[in-house]
Amino acid sequence: MTSFESDYNNGAHPEILRKFIETNAIQSASYGYDQWSESARDKIRKATQCPNAAIFFLAGGTQTNATVIDSLIASYEGTLAVETAHINVHESGAVEAFGHKVLTLPSHNGKMDANDLQTYLKAYHTNPTWEHMVYPGMVYLTFPTELGTVYQADEIDYIHTICQQYNIPLFIDGARLGYGLMSDECDFDLPWLAHHCDAFYIGGTKVGALCGEAVVFSQGNAPRQFFTIVKRHGALLAKSRVVGVQFDALFTGNLYFHIAQHAVEKALQLRQIFTDAGLTVRSSSTNQQFVELSNFQMEILMQHILFEIWEPIDETHTLCRFVTSWATTDYDMRELINAVKTIQLPKHKNF
Repeated sequence: MTSFESDYNNGAHPEILRKFIETNAIQSASYGYDQWSESARDKIRKATQCPNAAIFFLAGGTQTNATVIDSLIASYEGTLAVETAHINVHESGAVEAFGHKVLTLPSHNGKMDANDLQTYLKAYHTNPTWEHMVYPGMVYLTFPTELGTVYQADEIDYIHTICQQYNIPLFIDGARLGYGLMSDECDFDLPWLAHHCDAFYIGGTKVGALCGEAVVFSQGNAPRQFFTIVKRHGALLAKSRVVGVQFDALFTGNLYFHIAQHAVEKALQLRQIFTDAGLTVRSSSTNQQFVELSNFQMEILMQHILFEIWEPIDETHTLCRFVTSWATTDYDMRELINAVKTIQLPKHKNF
């Protein structure tokens, strides 16, 4: 059955598998000191235009978020994020498990509004009982957001300026970074992003890799003993070449961006298929598309296509997520067209 369930339900891009085969018989150092990890770091430094960047390879997104956040703030501090943020909703309390409360702000179609951030920080620092409260020690953003929306440069710049004003770091979760950068709505590039935050990561797991995320401290500003903090979190890969090889491939010949561009193009085709069928698709210019279906339509479509049930809209309608990836094909698009025809049957009372 054709699947639009996620962007990591296939294996790895063929170029990555080829790189694995080419390097498999070569022995190397461990813990990220292998030649492919070093090569990948050099390529990422060039791609970000950050020659002094400190770069570390971890296995997965939740692990990366929990580790980086724990390294950036003190034990008494929390992280500010919107209510819909990945760390607040879909990471099973991983950040809290290491002692840091997620302090939530309103979500504006997935985004944080800089004015909300400014208001929160001002209220905290003027509150006479501030010492009894969790200190807002950093800001966390996802790019693109959980709802597939994209920040504009001026939005991130404003948030970054506020963070500098209050001397707190800005950390950007880039699990789907490539898809945001390749969106037609994105008005900045990777080097710009790298210079407008204190830390971010380049997601590999969701953008063509078997696994792996590349944490980037753009100005070489990695927290003291970050290597040790990674190990304390159980996140240090002895055979780190597994991730290094993949990022070396991803940042050869712009493969990372080609993968993301392909997925975005397929997602916009998918969006058009649903809108042509008269269905409501919420605003997203990335590889995640959110479609409003009646529960009756959803049940019929599930018999033909795999996708994710996101959340109920009301008693009779549900928001569903459809995701594309490097592996999405024209055949998948034709299968979707045929499947959508089955829910265009007029005239069911719940339609």
